[in-house]
Amino acid sequence: MKQIEMAVIGAGPAGLGAAVEAAGHGVRVVVFDENNKPGGQLFKQIHKFFGSKEHLAGIRGFRIGAELLAQAAELDIDVKLGAVVYGLFSDRQIGIVHQGVKRLYQAEAILLATGAAENTLSFPGSTLPGVMSAGAAQTMANVHRVLPGKKVLMVGTGNVGLIVAYQLLQAGARVVALVDAAPRLGGYAVHAAKLRRAGVPLRLRHTIVEVRGKETVERAVVAEVDENFNPIKGSDEILSVDTVCLAVGLSPLTELAWMGGCRFKYLPGLGGHIPVHNQNMLTTSPGIYIAGDIAGVEEASTALEEGRLAGTAIAERLGYLSFEQAKVKKEAIRSRLDQLRTGPFGAKRKSLKETLVKEWI
Repeated sequence: MKQIEMAVIGAGPAGLGAAVEAAGHGVRVVVFDENNKPGGQLFKQIHKFFGSKEHLAGIRGFRIGAELLAQAAELDIDVKLGAVVYGLFSDRQIGIVHQGVKRLYQAEAILLATGAAENTLSFPGSTLPGVMSAGAAQTMANVHRVLPGKKVLMVGTGNVGLIVAYQLLQAGARVVALVDAAPRLGGYAVHAAKLRRAGVPLRLRHTIVEVRGKETVERAVVAEVDENFNPIKGSDEILSVDTVCLAVGLSPLTELAWMGGCRFKYLPGLGGHIPVHNQNMLTTSPGIYIAGDIAGVEEASTALEEGRLAGTAIAERLGYLSFEQAKVKKEAIRSRLDQLRTGPFGAKRKSLKETLVKEWI
């Protein structure tokens, strides 16, 4: 069994942010990611980040990802790609399959930055080719430069739905409509405004009922819903589309945290079952930290800051920072997180995160 100081599982914004922060203080870090390319969702994100200069506002996500990778290389961080973590056992032992070989590591501290998975919907025709998650459509268009379809219906008006719909529009697709069963937009008004200016209809209190087609998507049936989210009889409308994208929320990927014995709390507003953690991102299992969507689904910029916070806390835990040095750094990061958690969406998430911290005590 190989001994390591800090293991990071997941090379997205949270994982890379933590690795760079901790390694910058002298911690020897190994990053594991099952994908063959690091960066997570950042390399799909061609839009610019919000916030202030400290939040990297005005910089596109894929450029932030490239900068993090450059910093990781400069700090000589060991990033193992194609490395599947199959288990988290007692005493912070991690089971890895890498290049076809099974290995066991033991870490003094572990950061779980495993992200989240997209939710889906089941309806007649939902298995037809042409029905896909919004994330899959974003990967096709922004990473592989392939347009998933010419006439798109987006289901869901959260930030993922709004942003991906606009990016498909920019890539040359016609976005026929966005539908959402909720009475209000799920994402930021600034994203919705771009679509409205382009003439894309956003239909609230509407849902998808059925997809029709012989071998692939040819039409979608949408309908208005009542206060109980049931389709209203007679309100059906048939849309001519060849692609249906589902942007109906994310669920944190928490399997390893369950295996690690972390205590959980169910908070639908953060995506579901979330490991209870304190202000340093430490879970209830000694030495196991979390950051990013596994700690509650938020924005990539928040995930990056949470990673930095966990990386600082781990550097303190391992003796690379004094209590006073770590305190100054952590307070600065928490201040930036508070700035990101403002407004009607952010304030709600901040309140839910505080619930988790109270549960940890």
